[in-house]
Amino acid sequence: MDKKVITPKTIDDLEPKMKVAGKVLKTSLAGAIVDLGIGVMGVIHISKLSKEPVTRVADIVSEGQEIEAWVYRVNSEAGKLELTMIEPLAVEWKEIKPEMEFKGTVTRIEKYGIFVDIGAGRPGLVHISEMAHGYVQKPTDLVKKGDTVDVKVLKVSHKKKQIKLSMKALEEPPTEVYKEEVLQTEKEEPVPTAFEAAFRQAMNGNGNDRNDILASFDA
Repeated sequence: MDKKVITPKTIDDLEPKMKVAGKVLKTSLAGAIVDLGIGVMGVIHISKLSKEPVTRVADIVSEGQEIEAWVYRVNSEAGKLELTMIEPLAVEWKEIKPEMEFKGTVTRIEKYGIFVDIGAGRPGLVHISEMAHGYVQKPTDLVKKGDTVDVKVLKVSHKKKQIKLSMKALEEPPTEVYKEEVLQTEKEEPVPTAFEAAFRQAMNGNGNDRNDILASFDA
């Protein structure tokens, strides 16, 4: 979607979602007529003046006012042009499919993952298990609110308007799997008694010493 204002020369230069500028020539109960300077007047229906319900066109625009709007529908052959003052979605829900890749903004962080705005009106969820190939203790170890991240669509429900995204799907998996090392504290061996020390020494010594120790058990 165009962020900059386009200056068209003819209606053939226009496409949906293009941002344009013009002057309101006339208002009515149904909406407003806008001159873009291309010989074809653009029409903004009252429902396209604002996201909020509008009861009077005059509350939003007035004749002679310079405005910015977006192309909603255009039919160059019929010479018809419909405009909207509601910024279109960067991505339409019907266009979103698995395997598609987007660059989005982290809008919310929860213990179980993060929500990323990809321009579809509602953010998608990156579960904590999809944030990286390795273990992630908490999402804030990797991102913070407002960060820009690259994501891949895993699953989309057009009916529920839910998107499951992944960050790790766009990363190269590690070539080796490193297991987390578990540190174990060695137990201190008890101090041997005099007899135990002598027994160990004898068992490691010559045969006569071993015989003397063994004979003491028979005594």
